[in-house]
Amino acid sequence: MIPFIDLNAQQKLIRDKIDNRIKQVLNHGQYILGPEVKELEEKLSSFTGSKYVLCCSSGTDALLLSLLGLKIKPGEGVIVPAFTFASSAEVMPLLGAIPIFIDVKRDTFNIDPNKLDDTLKTAKDIGVEVKGIMPVGLFGQPAEMDLINDFAKNNDLWVLDDAAQSFGGKYKEKIVGNLSEVAATSFFPAKPLGCYGDGGAVFTSDREIYEIANSSHIHGMGRKRYEYDRIGMNARMSTIQAAILLEKLKIFPEELEKRQIVADNYNKNLNSLNLGIELPRIIKNLKSSWAQYTVVLPKNINRNKLQEYLKSKNIPTAVYYPIPLNEHKPYNKYPVSKCGLDVTYNLSKKVLSLPMHPYLKEDEIIYICENINNFFKNN
Repeated sequence: MIPFIDLNAQQKLIRDKIDNRIKQVLNHGQYILGPEVKELEEKLSSFTGSKYVLCCSSGTDALLLSLLGLKIKPGEGVIVPAFTFASSAEVMPLLGAIPIFIDVKRDTFNIDPNKLDDTLKTAKDIGVEVKGIMPVGLFGQPAEMDLINDFAKNNDLWVLDDAAQSFGGKYKEKIVGNLSEVAATSFFPAKPLGCYGDGGAVFTSDREIYEIANSSHIHGMGRKRYEYDRIGMNARMSTIQAAILLEKLKIFPEELEKRQIVADNYNKNLNSLNLGIELPRIIKNLKSSWAQYTVVLPKNINRNKLQEYLKSKNIPTAVYYPIPLNEHKPYNKYPVSKCGLDVTYNLSKKVLSLPMHPYLKEDEIIYICENINNFFKNN
């Protein structure tokens, strides 16, 4: 079986270093907020250029902490794509705020900036005051942040970059994590930079956002222990996870280059077959972290049957995401842009993600593409 994501290959390269890092944590015994957490925050700050970094317990908590730092209030709205993972939308209702669903672009899978104005008007028409925009760097490519930031500035909105999948990507030579007022990422094991459990981080150069998020992630603690400035939560990072990430961060730039090579090999082999598959498009001057390699299948191809066939050939696949967020029961009461979600609905029926990790070999990619070709020829 070709692994969809091969964490074992990576671990073999750095197992001794990870073991040593974990041993150091076991020796000093500071299992929560130990020195490795601060060391990781400093290294992530250097990596991204973001002035403040707050490591926390998950990518979802990173989004929550960011929203707290941005002072979102119950009843206020946040524009968010309907074509994304649930955590992008769930964090608003958890704080009493309202997600306003917007469509994405077919070729990049990210927010369509041309639909922001109509989405903002949709919210105003129903009496919801929009405070911000949450673009999602889906599958690894950052959203079109210049257009989004300009729209936000012209309408007195903030931008929270959901970089759970795009961390490691670049936007016009700027590293993801430093593209807007605040960004949040996930260190879930399957992410481009993942730990061996849950973890996440908040990135900002705004001191007030950082201080509120920092306080909030330790139960709202003030300057002294057991003095509380606000209602908070328990969102601290495990020191062991920070220790693991410190070693993985060292090889992260090299792994990003390897992911690009894998994507290039997919593009080369699939293009040569002329199957009518729409391949992911990376906008000029942008770089993807290639969290996923996702294609759009032709209308005449039965996705379920293709997945079953590839599975029989020991090729795993995944569908991100089969149902638009606004169609799920917890979210079907929230507003949808008057532009509609035509692209989102279309993509949800046709997207397919293929195995993607830095250690995927070219002969494995050829094998995957040959089997896709075999299915297309016989169906």
